[in-house]
Parts: sequence; structure tokens; C-alpha cells
Amino acid sequence: MRRHELTDESWAVIEPLLAPPRMGRPVRDRRQVVNGILWKLSTGAAWRDLPERYGPWKTVYERFRRWSADGTWDRLLAHVQQHSDAVGAVDWSVVCVDSTTVRAHQHAAGARKGGTWPGEAIGRSRGGLTTKIHLACDGQGRPLAFTITAGNVNDCTQFEQVMARIRVERCGPGRPRTRPEVVAADKGYSSTKIRAYLRRRGIKAAIPERIDQINGRIRRGESRCRLNRAAYRRRNVIERCFNRLKHNKALATRYDKRARHYQALITLACLRLWLP
Repeated sequence: MRRHELTDESWAVIEPLLAPPRMGRPVRDRRQVVNGILWKLSTGAAWRDLPERYGPWKTVYERFRRWSADGTWDRLLAHVQQHSDAVGAVDWSVVCVDSTTVRAHQHAAGARKGGTWPGEAIGRSRGGLTTKIHLACDGQGRPLAFTITAGNVNDCTQFEQVMARIRVERCGPGRPRTRPEVVAADKGYSSTKIRAYLRRRGIKAAIPERIDQINGRIRRGESRCRLNRAAYRRRNVIERCFNRLKHNKALATRYDKRARHYQALITLACLRLWLP
């Protein structure tokens, strides 16, 4: 077993949720296919360069494309999060939200032809053609939810979408877990709309104010927002989360033309952080 491949323990967790072999023609071993996809995620190489030990590259690619379209990766991630929450492994005391920018390779920029570029989450910013990952992680630095946009999209515009995607089902009866105790974020998320959104949901905000907001409150004679410094100091866990995700070269640089394929690779990278 190589370092980027699934261990027996990890495979036992996700095997029941993968589509079982169909009757008729023999199909490629599912674990072999998943390990081939993980090799692609780890190295960022082209599908055609897949080592022979994982089988025909086209078979692995077609299986990846099919599982991306039918939501298999999303179901696997939700399943692992659910069982981690059941044993108390999810830290709901603080959830951190932030974004990171990923440079799009010239191979990924080809999808802009035909007017599809904005729909493929590629935008032009100071760093060139980029994609932005907006992510929320728990207090242990494990990803709970994310969205992807073009690189020129402002962080605060995706805050509510990211928070709405946090949904961890319970193993027994009861509604899904969706609300942490505290949300920690940097000054880019300091806005009246975001603070009102968290207040409506009964979530405390550990978000520092920008200097212009502070001066405005002083001029109007208003009191400043209190900052929970103990919770805000834990915001570094999301930076460590991004660091671990970007160990995967296919995620650190975007090579995929289609946003759904790149999103599937991010989901798979998040799944790896949850697996034992």
C-alpha cells in the first residue's frame, strides 16, 4: 500500500456506500479505482499518465466522472461526518470560515470558450485566472462545508451559502446538526448583514471589526462589538486545514476545466481528512 492509497480501515468505512458490481460483464475492482483517483488527486498528473497498477486510465476517469455526477462523493463525505459526530469527534464549540485562492492552470482556462467561463468558477484577479474555495471547518480543523467561486468574488458574499451547507445528520432521531456555538472569521467577514444572520440563528460571532467600522461607531456614539478573543485565537485551525488540503497537487493548482470535477476533487480531499 502506497502513502496516498486507502488503508483497510478507511476502505471499510466507505465500501458499503459505493455502487456494488452489476451483473454481466466483470467490472474493475472499486478499491483499485478509488486508489487511482486518489493518485490523480495527490500528484495532479494527467489521467492518461495513470500507472498501470490502477487499470485503464479511461475506466478510472469514467468512474470518477460518473460518481461526481450522481453525488457519490458528497454522500461519502456526509456519511463519514455523521459517524464522526455520533462518537463526539466533531468539535462544535467553534467553526471557522475563510477562503483560499487557487491558481488555474492554462489547461483549465479552455472551458471559457462558448461563454461558459463564468459558470466554471474561473475568474481573473490580481493573480491571473483563479478559483476561490470558501470553506468552514470545525474546531479540530476538519472541513464541514465549502463552495467554489471565481477568484474575483468577495469572501463575505459566500458566507451564508457556506453556513447553509453545514448539515451533519444524526445516527438516531433528531434534526441534523447545523449550528455551532461560535463562528470565527477574519475582518473580511465583518459586516452588519453577517452579524445579523448569526444573531438570528443564535450563533455567537468572533469577528473583529475593521478600522473604518470602528471609527464610524465612534462618530455615531455607538458601542463597539465585543470580540471573543479566546475563540478568535482558534481561527488558525482553518489555515492548517487549507494547508493539509493543498498537499494534494490537483487541488493546489486547478487543472480541471469543469467546475463539477474540481469540486469533486475538493470533496474527495475533504473526505481524506475525515477518514481514519
